[in-house]
Amino acid sequence: MNTSALFHKIKRIEVTTNQLSKEMFAGAYRSAFRGQGLEFEEVREYQPGDDVRAIDWNVTARMQRPYVKSFREERDLNVMLLVDLSGSTNYGSHYGLKREFMTELGAVLAFSAIKNNDRVGMILFSDIIEKYIPPRKGDRHVLRLIRELLAFTPKSRGSSIKNALGYLGRLSIRSGICFLISDFLSNDYQKEAAVIAQKHDLIAIQIQDPFEKKFPKIGIATLRDLETGKIKEVDTRKEGVQKQFQSDTAAFSTQQEASLNKSGASVITIGTNESYVQTLQKFFRVRQLQRR
Repeated sequence: MNTSALFHKIKRIEVTTNQLSKEMFAGAYRSAFRGQGLEFEEVREYQPGDDVRAIDWNVTARMQRPYVKSFREERDLNVMLLVDLSGSTNYGSHYGLKREFMTELGAVLAFSAIKNNDRVGMILFSDIIEKYIPPRKGDRHVLRLIRELLAFTPKSRGSSIKNALGYLGRLSIRSGICFLISDFLSNDYQKEAAVIAQKHDLIAIQIQDPFEKKFPKIGIATLRDLETGKIKEVDTRKEGVQKQFQSDTAAFSTQQEASLNKSGASVITIGTNESYVQTLQKFFRVRQLQRR
């Protein structure tokens, strides 16, 4: 991608996702995720509906009327984006590449975090750690993350969520939120996920292309594994092939979700033909109710 095309793409994503984070996600994001704790703000006169457990009895006795201590949530969270750049993310039917979808999703999450004064960092991974960007604040920092998501060329095509989570666990950063964005065509990472979920709020976002769930009947097709390079011919018109494909992919997806839930992670599945806006809004609303 040449410099001019990259610049225009970054600007388009910046405008789109920044506006979304302002209008639709910023408040919901703040309500959905807890800060590091509570810090004292002020003592004020009691108002109907205040929690009686917050009454400051010393001030109340001195003023001869009830006063309460008020606290505000200490934000300043670390938000880590773990983004899969393996070969399979370069797959896409007519809805676009999974990697492009993941870039826009990562950008809107990053802008939402920045608007709430949180720090955002990123780990790009394949079956190796491709790049680590430490958590920082500011719109310029988010633009750097978007640029890396769009333009970074991975050294490897494989995928290892295990390595990515293990690397995060070895970093000396405060606990916070971890968004793991991948198509999850990887295995044997449940132990590492459980370790991360104990320290961070781990949210696994699975990106799927609709053709990965139901392959179109296009006759004899030559398929190439984007991670291993292996080639296989299949006759997509055969009912048995279609049923086996759908059964295998559904079973694999269910197994992945169950493993992640068991490890303590929250799981969101979004198709590239779907609106991530509605899916994220629903997730944030559920989180708000859980916090209450």
